[in-house]
Amino acid sequence: FTLANTIQYVTRAIEAGLAVDSFAPRLSFFFAAHNDLFEEVAKFRAARRLYARIMRGRFHASASSARLRFHTQTGGVTLTAQQPLNNVVRVAVQSLAATLGGTQSLHTNGYDEALALPTAEAAKLALRTQQIVGYESGIANTADPLAGSYYVENLTTQLEERALELILKVDELGGSEKAIAAGFFQEEITRSAYEHQLRVEAGETVIVGVNRFADEEETLSIAVPDYSALEKAQVKNVKAMRKKRNAADVKRALAALGTASAKDSKQPRLMPIIIDAVRARATVGEISETLAANWGLYRPPL
Repeated sequence: FTLANTIQYVTRAIEAGLAVDSFAPRLSFFFAAHNDLFEEVAKFRAARRLYARIMRGRFHASASSARLRFHTQTGGVTLTAQQPLNNVVRVAVQSLAATLGGTQSLHTNGYDEALALPTAEAAKLALRTQQIVGYESGIANTADPLAGSYYVENLTTQLEERALELILKVDELGGSEKAIAAGFFQEEITRSAYEHQLRVEAGETVIVGVNRFADEEETLSIAVPDYSALEKAQVKNVKAMRKKRNAADVKRALAALGTASAKDSKQPRLMPIIIDAVRARATVGEISETLAANWGLYRPPL
């Protein structure tokens, strides 16, 4: 679905008059890494290969425009509140998968994030995990180190083919915008998540410390900070900023944004107008409310 969205975005940009090679080299992506090491490596490799074929085949893009630049974050959904120290190992495996798959940057989760915002200790250990993978393991010394493995190459091809099937289905529905409006994306994601949960509950997918190798040890106790003072301080800052800003400038900037974002507007680019509103010190809420007044609020179909 990420690549189906890419097709929609690139198509719209070209329709707006942009040359593909003027913006495509700056496109970047955000992926998550989960626990199945070889499947995750193959997933990233398949994404890189499929992206290159889409950009070259559909949009006649240059080599630099066909390179998939992506960031990876280890999978927060895979972290467990039970036996949270097990998450240290999960994060390490996911970091390996992302690096072996060719990620350009990496975020490693704290082991206690299933319980609260990460503690300083957990955040530092997450950082050290990434540094050990990057500087001690040696896997960053060569590009695509698992290339040529029969299993990884076969799995990469399988994942690419299955992803392409979904993309073609989205094409049949009229592109990702119409597919989202029809609820197709949501249905597929929900179905996949439901099937995964059924496998976990049946014990077919093993979650160590949850549905196998569980014990009666107490859950790790983490002090939860009191954020009420932070909230009060932020409210105070916003009120002070509103008093100091030029109200007429803000009103004028928001009015311009409202006019430009109207359904009958011929203004093709809103970003310069949004930037003007920010410079006038309009808040994110005020800008969002102005756009919502014209566009409404998205409600996913159920």
